[in-house]
Amino acid sequence: MLAISHFLYRISMKHKLSLLLLLWPMHLAAATLTGWIGTYTTSNGSSPGSHGIYAFQWDAEQGLMSAIHPVGATTNPSFLALHPSGRFLYAVNEDASPSGTDHLTAFAVGDTNSSEPLRAIGTVSSQGVAPCHLTVDSSGKWLFVANYGSGTIAVYPIQPDGRLAQASQVIQQKGSGPVADRQASAHAHDVVLSPDGRFLLSVDLGADRIFVYRFEATTGALTPNSEPQVALPAGYGPRHLVFSRDARTIYVVTELTPAIVTLRWNVQQGSMTQLGVTSTLPATQPAEHGAAEIALHPNGKFLYASNRGNSNTIAIFHIGRDGLPTTAGHVSSNGNQPRFFSIDPSGKFLIVANQGSGNLVTFGIDQSSGALTRMGPAVSVPAPVSFVFAHGAVR
Repeated sequence: MLAISHFLYRISMKHKLSLLLLLWPMHLAAATLTGWIGTYTTSNGSSPGSHGIYAFQWDAEQGLMSAIHPVGATTNPSFLALHPSGRFLYAVNEDASPSGTDHLTAFAVGDTNSSEPLRAIGTVSSQGVAPCHLTVDSSGKWLFVANYGSGTIAVYPIQPDGRLAQASQVIQQKGSGPVADRQASAHAHDVVLSPDGRFLLSVDLGADRIFVYRFEATTGALTPNSEPQVALPAGYGPRHLVFSRDARTIYVVTELTPAIVTLRWNVQQGSMTQLGVTSTLPATQPAEHGAAEIALHPNGKFLYASNRGNSNTIAIFHIGRDGLPTTAGHVSSNGNQPRFFSIDPSGKFLIVANQGSGNLVTFGIDQSSGALTRMGPAVSVPAPVSFVFAHGAVR
């Protein structure tokens, strides 16, 4: 910076202005990220259908989302996963097809300012019904999917050009729970690799279980762990999980009984022990179904979960030295059905996707307390369900 200042001092005013104009766009680009929004294209009650995948610009300094426009026409791309290289984007097609199988679509990522920022490069069977979650391993060679409707998970080799080969393995999970209309059979909802990449955890809402598989990164093979599953409280309906920063604790958000179930993770054995259960609802809120998403702040001190239903809130938790979350407050999601939210790469902002009201709302995060403060106006997108940042995906 001193060298640049000295250089500017020595050149003429005319050349200074020319140079500053040249550098100004570079400054803007450094503060701006791009990203992709997954949606439902099928109308659902108060939620109108969308056009597919939308692109957005993210101002990382101000916490503002803008320039939202459709870029990828595909049906019900409700969940997205970005390849580690940033060159490919993968979407589920959550169509609940009567044929008994849905699909996954791969896209090549181009310049967001070009005429073709996303280019579809192939579609494969999801090997099940209603795929709802994707994850790509850190090597970028394997993709995993959870099929909610059929309770299946599948593994896909990722080819060098980003295309997905046909599934190399499909596993049918089994189990049920006491909530008759939601837990008559297995419903895989989340597939997450352990931080060391040795295990794949499959969160199953229908079975009230987390299934654990050993993952062989060379072949992509999954095999049941020596302790192949852990049972969660009956009727809670586990939905999504997140690991602590030290990879020794797991936090699971449960949908049917809205709560955070805290588990101790044995890094070597891939086993879990339950430590506690904490409600995600305000104390005065009547019981309801609908907890949806969970995220841990990058500093590891704050945990967040969303509640759909009558409350439509984001629950805030502090993580104690024992790893257990303590309720620190609730804020309105400023919309209806906060199905998804995520923290931006800087850790300064939390963005909520309200599916029912068709908007995305940004909150500033207090770095000392984890408190959330509404930032700026909401932006409109039909039936938003998930989003990722193109400069590093955020789960």
